[in-house]
Amino acid sequence: MKNKTLFFSIIVILFTLLSCDDRDDNLEAVNIRIKNVSAVAYDVVQINGDTENVHIDVASGEVSEYFEYETAYAYAAVVIEADGQTYTLQPIDYVGETPLPLGFYTYELNITEEGNGVVLNLVVD
Repeated sequence: MKNKTLFFSIIVILFTLLSCDDRDDNLEAVNIRIKNVSAVAYDVVQINGDTENVHIDVASGEVSEYFEYETAYAYAAVVIEADGQTYTLQPIDYVGETPLPLGFYTYELNITEEGNGVVLNLVVD
């Protein structure tokens, strides 16, 4: 009886281990979310002018949901609306930059009062 129980337990464990999908296994795009590392809430955050994937109502210290992007880089054009102000990060170009591989990433975003700028830090999730 012990052998049957042991055999059944091994089969269940093997089946469980082999049937699990990692969240990175079936990706078709780069997945990016926003983390607000500033002291104020972000009303709206747009990445690269994308009007379909708009991150909204991201409180200080919080993260948004992931959105899929066809192409993304370690830095991006970012427009943040917060407290009635607009803050912008505008790269000149992406010449020489390598697109991010498929995966999950977080853009940690902070705003600067000087020139209404944005500071972006890429984190691989």
